[in-house]
Amino acid sequence: MPKRTYQPKRIPRRRRHGFLHRMATAAGRNVIRARRLKGRKRLVVV
Repeated sequence: MPKRTYQPKRIPRRRRHGFLHRMATAAGRNVIRARRLKGRKRLVVV
C-alpha cells in the first residue's frame, strides 16, 4: 500500500498560513480584515 498524499506537519503549516505570515503582506492583511468583518471565531487556521 502506498502512503497517503497528505502528511500534515504543524510548523510549516503555521509558517505558511499563520497570522504573522498573513500580516506580512497587504493581501494577507485584507484576508484577516475580511474574516474579522465576517465575524469568524478563528482568523487563521490552527
